[in-house]
Amino acid sequence: MIKNTDIHWQAIEADPRFQALHRDKNRFLWRMMLFALIYFFCLPIAAAYFQPILTVKIWGVMNIGLLFALSQFIVAWCIAAIYAKRANAEFDARAKALIDDAHNIKGLI
Repeated sequence: MIKNTDIHWQAIEADPRFQALHRDKNRFLWRMMLFALIYFFCLPIAAAYFQPILTVKIWGVMNIGLLFALSQFIVAWCIAAIYAKRANAEFDARAKALIDDAHNIKGLI
């Protein structure tokens, strides 16, 4: 096993593949965060300014406001699932390639 001090971190950071991975992951995460923030802040905004819409009954005691509040849990789980799928399919493979190269280069530095 290679110790952290044996890895040339500046070389990894300067690698264009690392920079592309970092850029792509940041872009993906910022988009997901922006969507989540907009979606989650819609409820308090609607509660403050659009109360009549939220009080529309759907079935029994269920109304649009309650369903929207409960949907936020589903949205959070979906965001987590989307991130996990994307990380497993793309980000982790690219990071593993960088790590493998860092282990191989260790003897050359």
